[in-house]
Amino acid sequence: MAKVTVRYWAAAKAAAGIAEEPCDAATLAEALDDVRERHPGELARVLRRCSFLIDGDPVGTRAHETVRLADGGTVEVLPPFAGG
Repeated sequence: MAKVTVRYWAAAKAAAGIAEEPCDAATLAEALDDVRERHPGELARVLRRCSFLIDGDPVGTRAHETVRLADGGTVEVLPPFAGG
């Protein structure tokens, strides 16, 4: 189990009510399950539209269950942004 920091941006930050929080998870899927449990409601809806960066690298279309997290790493939660 890795100890990571989950950082929320824009609509995800508003839905979670915080900018970042610690999380213990081995994969991105586990981390997302954890934050959905902590913040039921709007955040779950927002997460369906988000993209994710793991330690600065985009997850893209990889299955979240296959994306391993490293101890001390960062999960960036990026909802779609408007504007240019």
